Order: sequence, then C-alpha cells, then structure tokens
Amino acid sequence: MGYRIVKGGRTLRIPLIEKVSWMDLNTIPLEVSVTNAYSKGAIPLNVQGIANVKVSSKEGLLENAAERFLHVPNANIGQIAKETLEANLRGVLATLTPEEVNEDRLKFAQQLIDEADDDIKTLGLELDVMKIQNVTDDNQYLDSVGRRLTADVVKQARVAEAERMAESEQAEAAARERAQIAAAQADKNIVEEQNQLRVRTAELDAVARAKEEEAKVAGDIARATAQQELEQQRIELERRRLEADVVQPARANLEAKQLQAQAEAAKIIEDGKAQVDVFRRLTEQYQAAGDDGQRIFVLNMLPDLVDKIVSTVNNVSIDRVAVVDGGAGNNGGGGIPALMAQLPGAVVSLSEQIEAATGVDILKSMRDDSAPPAAGDGSGTDASELPPPPAPPDD
Repeated sequence: MGYRIVKGGRTLRIPLIEKVSWMDLNTIPLEVSVTNAYSKGAIPLNVQGIANVKVSSKEGLLENAAERFLHVPNANIGQIAKETLEANLRGVLATLTPEEVNEDRLKFAQQLIDEADDDIKTLGLELDVMKIQNVTDDNQYLDSVGRRLTADVVKQARVAEAERMAESEQAEAAARERAQIAAAQADKNIVEEQNQLRVRTAELDAVARAKEEEAKVAGDIARATAQQELEQQRIELERRRLEADVVQPARANLEAKQLQAQAEAAKIIEDGKAQVDVFRRLTEQYQAAGDDGQRIFVLNMLPDLVDKIVSTVNNVSIDRVAVVDGGAGNNGGGGIPALMAQLPGAVVSLSEQIEAATGVDILKSMRDDSAPPAAGDGSGTDASELPPPPAPPDD
C-alpha cells in the first residue's frame, strides 16, 4: 500500500480504502546536555544547551519523517532528536579543547550543527537553533584555567599598569623636558629675534646714513656740476669776448701786417732785382775793363770800406785828441815826430787789413795807378768813363 502527503489545504479520501493520519509540523524545543564528555586532551566536560527541531516540510525530508514518525507523539520525536544531538555533541567535544569550547561557543555550536545535520535530515527533521548555554567540569579545570588566565591578566594588568605609570612618568618627564627645551628655544628665539632686530636696525641706520651721504654727495656733485657749467659758460663768454676784443683785432692786424709785409717784400724783391741787374751790368763792364776795371772798382769802394771799418768804433766817443811831447829828448825823436814816424806803418797795416778782408792790395793798386802810361798805349780805360759802383745796401 502506498501513501500520499498533503501539506495544508484539502483533498478527498476513499472511504474504507484510504486512512488519514496527521503529523504535527510545529517546533519541538529540546534541552540538550552531556556530562563527563571527554574533550580534546581527555578533560571531561559538562555541557548544557538548547535546540529547536521540527518535522521538515521540505520535499524528501517529509517522506523520511512520515516513514519514521507517523502516529508518533511529538514528545517521542523530541526524545529521539535529543539523543541524536547529544551523541553528536559528544563527538564534537572530542575534537575541541576545553578552552575552545568555552571561549568560542558560536564556533562550537556551528560545528555541532554541521555534525548533526546529516543525522537529523535522515530522520526527516530540521534543526532550527542550537545554542550552548553552559560548559563546566567536575575537576575544576576551567576554574584553574580561569584563575591562571586571571592571574596572567592581573599580572599583565599590573605590568601594564607599571609600564603605563613608567610611560606616564617618562611622558611627564619628556613633557617637562620638552617644555624646558621649548622655553629655552623660545628664549633663544627671542634673543635671536632681538639680535636680528638690532642688526636690522643697524642696517637700516647704515642705509639711512648712506642715503644721507649719497644725497649730500649728490647735492655737492650737483652744485659742483652747476658751478662747473657756470664756469664753462663764463669761460665761453670770456673766450667770445677775447675773440671779439683781442683775437679778431689781432687777426685783422696780423692779416694787415702780412699784407703790408708782402707789399714791402714785393718792393724789396723788385729793388733787389734792379740792384742785381745793375751789379750784373757793372760786373760785365768791370770785367770788360780788365785790371784797370778792378783797380777802379777798389778805389770806388775804398770810402765805403773805410766807413765800415770806422763804424766798428762808432760807440767810442772822443771829444778831442791832444798830442803832448814828453820832452824825453831822444835826439828829437819823441813826441810828434815819433807819431809822424809811425803813420806810414799804420797805413801799411790798414792796407793789409783791407787786403785780408777783400783780397785787394790797395797800395799796389795805387802804385800802379801813379805810374805813367806808355806812349801810344790806348789800352787803358779812363776811370771817368766807368760809373761808380752802387752803394751797398744798409744792413
């Protein structure tokens, strides 16, 4: 005989052939507990927890529940689920240490759900909730662990407190040191700022003094420049005045003198040319006259030569000349006779001086002139036929 399952709603049944049975799908609360269940490390533990199970309405699981729990009260179903969960609980405890069971109960409950899931589904049930409420042991292991942990915590707390106090003292000392350093640095900064201020003030004073000196020097330079320009203007005015009063008249006078000198020079040049022409013609006539022409030339030049010689003593002023006979006797050879005796020698000396100056022997020429010409000799030239030589130009 088969069966069919109807979840909610209504259906028709065949009388006498089909039978109707009801199965409660409500949640069944369970209290799960194990005692002296050995954990990892052979430490017996006592674990209490709660679980909520119910007949699953999922396809496949409901058929499993119908096959096993049809006509079974919920109390019996709960007892079966409880025993199954407690068995799985012991299996999970064997894989965990007491510390892990106690410290991470969520992990422990999750491992229990994973462990019991297959068994619960095989029964056609569904585990909604599994929570661990209490974990204890009869050997006070967890208490010892707790005390050790507590001692460690206390020790760590004391160490931490001491460390914190030391750190606090160190921090306080460091803070005081930083405060002192900051104060010293602040004082140093203040001193440096004051020094910089003094230096800046000195620099500004120096700059101000330099500017004042520059302004003063600039003023002096400006005044000197103005005075120099004024002096240059005065010099220029004086130059122009001198140009008008002195230079221009002097230049005009110079030009006039130059013109006058040129005119005089032209006159002198023309006179010189005329004299040169006269001398050239006289020279030609004297040369044509031969020796007589030379003697005539010397005689004509003799007065001028004597004047030139006498002119050398023009500066000697002689008022009068007195010849006094000293009466020395000398058989009538002193005094004027002696002077007269010296006169021929003086004439000879004068002739020698003229000969030395001109190369002409005056005495010889005079002796030649005093000799009578030969009879019938018409080669001589009368001196009256030759013109006198022109007077030499004045120096």
